[in-house]
Amino acid sequence: MEVGISHSIPTYAGGLGILAGDTLKSYADLHVPVVGVTLLNKSGYFYQKLDEQGRQSEQPVHWNPEDLLQPSRERVSVQIEGRNVELRAWRLMIHGADGYELPVYFLDSDLEGNSVYDRALTSYLYGGDRTYRLAQEIVLGVGGVRMLAALGYGNLAKYHMNEGHAALLIAELLRKQSQNPDNPSETDLEAVRRQCVFTTHTPVAAGHDVFDSSLFFRLVGNFVPPLLLQKATMGGKVNMTLLGLNGSQFVNGVAKRHGEVTRAMFPDYHIHSITNGIHPPSWASPPFAQLFDTRLPGWRQDPFSLREALSIPKEQIWEAHAKAKGLLTDYINEHANVGFHPARFTLGFARRFTAYKRPDLALYDVERLIQAAEHVGDIQLVFAGKAHPQDGQGKDLIQQVLRAAQEVNGRDVKLRIAFLRNYDMQLSKLMVAGCDVWLNTPQAPREASGTSGMKAALNGVPHFSTLDGWWVEGCIENVTGWSIGGAPVDNNPESELNSEADALDLYDKLEQTIIPTFYGKREQWIDIMRHCIAINASFFNTYRMAHQYIANAYLE
Repeated sequence: MEVGISHSIPTYAGGLGILAGDTLKSYADLHVPVVGVTLLNKSGYFYQKLDEQGRQSEQPVHWNPEDLLQPSRERVSVQIEGRNVELRAWRLMIHGADGYELPVYFLDSDLEGNSVYDRALTSYLYGGDRTYRLAQEIVLGVGGVRMLAALGYGNLAKYHMNEGHAALLIAELLRKQSQNPDNPSETDLEAVRRQCVFTTHTPVAAGHDVFDSSLFFRLVGNFVPPLLLQKATMGGKVNMTLLGLNGSQFVNGVAKRHGEVTRAMFPDYHIHSITNGIHPPSWASPPFAQLFDTRLPGWRQDPFSLREALSIPKEQIWEAHAKAKGLLTDYINEHANVGFHPARFTLGFARRFTAYKRPDLALYDVERLIQAAEHVGDIQLVFAGKAHPQDGQGKDLIQQVLRAAQEVNGRDVKLRIAFLRNYDMQLSKLMVAGCDVWLNTPQAPREASGTSGMKAALNGVPHFSTLDGWWVEGCIENVTGWSIGGAPVDNNPESELNSEADALDLYDKLEQTIIPTFYGKREQWIDIMRHCIAINASFFNTYRMAHQYIANAYLE
């Protein structure tokens, strides 16, 4: 549904889309013959506006596809509520490290002949109501397969679905496979399964698209054969994740921990795990990219060579970090005007603002945080992130952070708080490299993976996080970062929050371990930075991830 290639092409909301873009970039670097399909999202996700009270409002993102993409001549159509909706595609070529190219096609319904409603179906990422969402999924899943065939990709070996958004492609393939499209056989379905790979990215129920059967039949009609539909219907609702699970031979979660949680959610299915990664050339800040080019030549094509980061002189690591931190500090002071200083300990938190990610955990007891700053040294805390337009709790959390910032910054204390608006890929790259520690506080086991901490690790920034998602695999206490709270005790994504205990652990480790090491044990601190690169950046990347998908899913 979303692909994040560049901040100038705002067809992404966050980690899911950026992961898709990073994966495609690595496929191009590795010469893997892949073609990507997504929606044009002509008005983007949204541009974040905050009023004086910190209330978020959403505005369209203005960008012109003609400036960056090439329109195709091919046209295909899909049926939505019995009417034909015509589609075209825009092409972007992703250039690999040594010139290999692969295409990404952005589906567009804004064509003459379509109704005003249908012309807007590819305008807003995750916008509108349930009818709009399901119509988009028809465009993506059914229209995507048809457009690929029209473009000359009619005999693909595999179709890899990112979440259930594209799961209707299984019905399209099944109809093409069967001599009796309205009533295909189990043999037909098994042939389609061999073509399909399905990745689920969330253990949170709201992340799995479910549609009332009445709405589903109104829009989709009898397009999904009964053989497939009955496997995806529960309690009068059609579950797109179940559609993907039943139509795919290879299914995976996006971290070892997430694989366990997903198997508990869907115990009747064989679910693998392939831990996410990042595309190192895209996320290394200019100072670190230059340092790696000098000390670890070849790292762009072979990020496994980053394990040799332990050989980089400590003063060079610190110098690169100081440059990256200076860039972020200048940005914060220009846009938030709160007097950040590059010599002060800076803790960063940036991701989607929603309740289970607990962006307010560090502010659970602001006075305790102030006391820690007075006791062990200045603390600067920088936040960024958007709340989904329909997530009232998420919007309230943004207001809470802004109120705390206003109250704290008005006092003569050693704590400063900034909130940066309109978080995007460009700002993310500044933040993951410019903070001293990267903070992540999800309620376990609700974080599927998380990738921002991997980006931070690439830039020598230690991770401080709940033991969930990828951090279960990446955390070596006091070596690559620090954990918050204990290991989760069950696989229930709806388990109760335990924010008080986690907040106290967060404050204790900041005051007793992390900040004293930052200010008083510079050699030890830089050693932690080098281990972040050598251990985590060398493994948690999309090159390793691509090799696993190829070996385990694509060549199966």
